[in-house]
Amino acid sequence: MKNILFIHQSAELYGSDKTLLLLLKHIDKSKFNPIVILPFEGPLKVELENNRIKVVIAPVLKLYRKMFTPKNIFQFFKDIKKSFNVINDLNEQYNFDLIYSNTLAVLLGVFYAKKSGIKHLWHVHEIIESPKFFTKIFCKMLSLNSNSKIVYNSIATKKFWDVTKKISLKSEVVWNGLEVNQNNISKEEKEDVRKLIFKCNSSEIIIALVGRISRWKGQKILLNSFNEVLKTHQNIKLALIGSTPPNQEFFLYELEKIIIELNISDKVIHIPFTKEIAKIWQCIDIAVVPSIEPEPFGLVAVEAMLAKKPVIGSNHGGLTEIILNNETGFLVKPKDEIELENAISKLIEDPKLRQEFGENGYNRAVENFSISNYVSSFEKIFINI
Repeated sequence: MKNILFIHQSAELYGSDKTLLLLLKHIDKSKFNPIVILPFEGPLKVELENNRIKVVIAPVLKLYRKMFTPKNIFQFFKDIKKSFNVINDLNEQYNFDLIYSNTLAVLLGVFYAKKSGIKHLWHVHEIIESPKFFTKIFCKMLSLNSNSKIVYNSIATKKFWDVTKKISLKSEVVWNGLEVNQNNISKEEKEDVRKLIFKCNSSEIIIALVGRISRWKGQKILLNSFNEVLKTHQNIKLALIGSTPPNQEFFLYELEKIIIELNISDKVIHIPFTKEIAKIWQCIDIAVVPSIEPEPFGLVAVEAMLAKKPVIGSNHGGLTEIILNNETGFLVKPKDEIELENAISKLIEDPKLRQEFGENGYNRAVENFSISNYVSSFEKIFINI
């Protein structure tokens, strides 16, 4: 059996959190024994422990934009000592065969692997176009000899980081995978959700953006396009589903201000992060992923497809590997409000097209983005390492 230390930068249940949870939930426990380090308490820790996976709370040495102050740098070095002591104790008990770092934001894994000689796998979920300083730092980090393997969540992510042959030789792409949710809710339950949560009637079409409320997810672009669509279609409602990152609530305040200025408060609803997202997906009609910067993957697009929903996404990054234009949804030019408006209008006006795209998307998701494909790919990598 291989003992593997998994290190992750969050304890929430967004994209990279979900992929780690699903991997550890479905991995063959007779061959692999996972131990997880998280930086704080949260729903991910609860879910992992519900699946009988050992979780330890410790600093993960996360690189962030505001860390370069004397106080934060001093704290960073204190955290290195504390984290190394935690891993030393764990390693004495488990004698780790591999360290797996989930996301580039986690530096603890590569630092400890360099010191200890334990093999290290870096699972990269990010495309970091700015600041360029961070991009250069991570390229150097990925080039370190202590990285035995680098796994990217999409071809787009791999292309961005594979800038040297040294990195490329260690690289592999594994698309994220999701469970197929067969627990469809009844028509009556669906109507209750639409009425109680979305505040809409059975004839209204719900357009939804599911994901963190942040500067690059495209909520502002979508609000402007939705406002234009409202001029010709009144039977619609927009749902923004998700919460802001910690200490970044001002993003939500900015959106609320725009909604008031556009006078569309009765047509837009904000739903904070919810664990009932599978139920939510079944009740919306059109999914939109209008990211203004490239999505490294775009897990919400797969979630929507598994719920048989048509998806409109920005034509860059990992979304181009998930959405088939004019087959499972529409790919639109990033930041182009008119093109986004036209795509939304087409799906509003054509229920048959919505159904066709939804069925096609479901079949594509089951074939290409299944949890079995995802887990088996990593199990092979773990064995080969």
